[in-house]
Amino acid sequence: MRTLLLALAVAATAVPLGAQTRLPHVVIRTALGEIEMEIDSVHAPATAANFLRYVDAGLYTAGRFHRAVKPDNQPTSPVKIEVIQAGPDSAARAQRGSAPIALERTSVTGLLHKDGTVSMARGGPDTATSDFFICIGDQPELDFGGKRNADGQGFAAFGRVVRGADVVRKIQQSPVGAQRLTPPVGIVDIKRVP
Repeated sequence: MRTLLLALAVAATAVPLGAQTRLPHVVIRTALGEIEMEIDSVHAPATAANFLRYVDAGLYTAGRFHRAVKPDNQPTSPVKIEVIQAGPDSAARAQRGSAPIALERTSVTGLLHKDGTVSMARGGPDTATSDFFICIGDQPELDFGGKRNADGQGFAAFGRVVRGADVVRKIQQSPVGAQRLTPPVGIVDIKRVP
């Protein structure tokens, strides 16, 4: 009986196989409301660490959502996407930004550009620094092998929106000139959720 009670006590406190610690969460406070994101530091560790460095340094404070890409504002692009893009204040980026990071391809991380996915903006491979975007609807052309960029390397997905999808859509529906939000939607701050 004593052995059985001991075994039950150990089983009750044991962490189940495959259980993980809670992934980091951040909250973006904007002029239009809050967006909470889960940052996948397990599958995209380098990209997540880079983003969280900017968060922890306060570099997104006074930043902005500056771009909204919708089907009707990509007239010359054969591959249409829907995203909103944000970044730090340009002065903060110039002062304290980090060097570009290596591209964590979706073919390696397994994180795909689904509705609400958070990913790093980039020009070429290994050029991402601080700007990030949020997918509106599934965007497979942003994954490795996708046709949005001629290099076919895709973008580095590193998280997902868990609260505030309505705010993401409000930002996307804000006035734009070409793909630039006019005016940009201000970021009050981005902070980790304790």
